[in-house]
Amino acid sequence: MFGQKEDPGQAQQPFLGPSMTPTRGPVRRTVVTRVYEAVRAIALCHNVTPVFEDDEDVNFDDTEADRQSRQTVVYQAASPDEVALVKWTESVDLTLVKRDLNSMQLRTPSGSIVKFQILQVFPFTSETKRMGIIVKEEDTGEITFLMKGADVVMTTIVQYNDWLEEECGNLAREGLRTLVVAKKVLTEEQYQEFEIRYHQAKMSTQDRNAKVQAVIESLERDMELLCLTGVEDKLQEGVRPTLELLRNAGIKVWMLTGDKLETAICIAKSSKLVSRLQDIHTFGTVIGRTDAHLELNALRRKQDAALVITGNSLQVCLKYYEHEFVELACQCPSVVVCRCSPTQKADIVKLLRNHTGKRTCAIGDGGNDVSMIQAANAGIGIVGKEGKQASLAADFSITQFSYIGRLLLVHGRNSYKRSAALSQFVIHRGLIISTMQAVFCAVFYFASVALFPGFLMVGFSTVYTMYPVFSLVLDKDVKAEIAMTYPELYKELTKGRSLSFKTFFMWVLISVYQGGIIIYGALWLFEDDFVHVVSITFTSLILTELLMVSLTIRTWHYLMLLAEIFSLCIYIASLAVLTYFDSHFLKSWDFIWKVLVITSVSCIPLYILKFIRKKFSPPVYAKLT
Repeated sequence: MFGQKEDPGQAQQPFLGPSMTPTRGPVRRTVVTRVYEAVRAIALCHNVTPVFEDDEDVNFDDTEADRQSRQTVVYQAASPDEVALVKWTESVDLTLVKRDLNSMQLRTPSGSIVKFQILQVFPFTSETKRMGIIVKEEDTGEITFLMKGADVVMTTIVQYNDWLEEECGNLAREGLRTLVVAKKVLTEEQYQEFEIRYHQAKMSTQDRNAKVQAVIESLERDMELLCLTGVEDKLQEGVRPTLELLRNAGIKVWMLTGDKLETAICIAKSSKLVSRLQDIHTFGTVIGRTDAHLELNALRRKQDAALVITGNSLQVCLKYYEHEFVELACQCPSVVVCRCSPTQKADIVKLLRNHTGKRTCAIGDGGNDVSMIQAANAGIGIVGKEGKQASLAADFSITQFSYIGRLLLVHGRNSYKRSAALSQFVIHRGLIISTMQAVFCAVFYFASVALFPGFLMVGFSTVYTMYPVFSLVLDKDVKAEIAMTYPELYKELTKGRSLSFKTFFMWVLISVYQGGIIIYGALWLFEDDFVHVVSITFTSLILTELLMVSLTIRTWHYLMLLAEIFSLCIYIASLAVLTYFDSHFLKSWDFIWKVLVITSVSCIPLYILKFIRKKFSPPVYAKLT
């Protein structure tokens, strides 16, 4: 959309170079000139650098023209929007040929090269929401100040017009990201005066940034509006089903974006974050406490409505009604915050963490999402066209948004379940031997006598039980296909039942029961020799630990079975090697039946309880498996 609307009854005028003269009156000439100036401004006002790559092997006998004909150009820039705009100017035959720190060259439709000298560059920031460049055409000596930025800031900079706001809304409703382009022609004297003041501001030692910005803003007055651009931010494949998957899994999704309100609503609908028939409550412009109170009351009356709010309105609501707003927003099925700065994104994540106590996961693909990713409990960075800043700052890096579903529902589920089982089993392994030592000391009048020698304690913690316990990291309760097909299974994990005070005290009770059974059974069954007590209790302890691992496993893996057999073989081999045990007693039937009785009493009741619980109170996934 260019800076002047055309009459609906007239045909679209094709692009004309500056050397071409239109054949119809002065009005058509003005339109052509405006179109050319707009396209040239888009081709100049950016930070894009063209890089030429050879398609074939380099032949040093070829001329430069022959080499360029075989080269393909690749545009490099921090923002993919700028690359898209420069590629569009190339499609209308105004091509960026060369760019360095001090100059820029464009190739016109006629094939001639127009050279520009770059005098100043004012980069885009999240605070100013605009970027500018001052160029000087070498042939004519004309100095031009070009600027592009968000419509909210450019509206006050450009000259009065009656169409900018309306067309911004039209493009935003189509899901396009808009930029307003303007220019200002400077005389040599005006630029020299600006350069002196700009240099003095940069050399200042106090309030340097404020002074530099004030000097730049002195140029940003009464600029000529050239055109309005719209760039489509295409969604990756699988975004819609992934968001639906997360909603079915009980995960609340908030979209934090810097786009316009209309653009944000369009993207939310196209991504199915907000369904077409769902009611949308849009927060109006909130200036003070009264406006915030009225808007919150209106939101409270809405049922099952998606919330859309701008960053400025959100800031006012949080200033006066922080707790009430967070409580109402969390009840909404989805929330869209538009015109949101990077700092606000991080503040929103921290706010949700502090007020709800829930775990937060921030997902982003650009440099403006880094602060939000680092503020969340888990940060996921997507490697995309906007660079790798987000993926480098995140806890997890992926290449497509659709991978988030498997990352959370499959790998997240397995990680939580396995970590819970492993941590509680490590507690059980240490507590059971502590219980046996405590009971042994209590029986013998609290004498400080060790039940097992040091090498057996080290062996119990390492080679005898290490492999089966750590093989629990291979366990899984449901298959990956079932977890992805039934995302509702993920809701159970949010209750935290796999690792809680209840499960902790259950494992403590199991450890105390088994430790007491083993030591009391051995003391009751042993005859005369103290060594027999050690051999019986330690063997029963090893067998109990191996059986408890098999009791905990939900899905067997061949490495789990191998770890169990390997650990048992290591213990049997050590019995034959170690001279601490009585080899004749170990080969006797007396030793075997006592160990079997003690191990059975300590483990069989737990197997019976597990069977009864699975029969009368099966887990949620039992029917699916």
